[in-house]
Amino acid sequence: QVQLVESGGGLVQAGGSLRLSCAASGRTFSNYKMGWFRQAPGKEREFVAAISWTGGRTIYADSMKGRFTISRDNAKNTVSLQMSALKPEDTAVYYCAADARNPMYGLGSTLAAYGYWGQGTQVTVSS
Repeated sequence: QVQLVESGGGLVQAGGSLRLSCAASGRTFSNYKMGWFRQAPGKEREFVAAISWTGGRTIYADSMKGRFTISRDNAKNTVSLQMSALKPEDTAVYYCAADARNPMYGLGSTLAAYGYWGQGTQVTVSS
């Protein structure tokens, strides 16, 4: 089992940048594919980005491509989400998640692919 704690959320103006971090503890971090999701008020949780065990492969939701960058540091047991050109519609609670599925599965973009979740960190983008 792995425990996840997000940090770095806050209030930022539109067009600004923010970097979220997720610290993992418990079982070997490098055994997990990692993802970020977000949930805006009144909406379902949605996929943001995911990264492979080594960091060599990443995927993004279409609306985040070119603006968000996911990365990981297995030596520090952290995964980060660098967000730039933020828009008011990016306002949401952002969640870090870990995917412990068999390597035969590729990077997941669905909630069901991730068995472990953090508590979330609020990001608010003002216009």
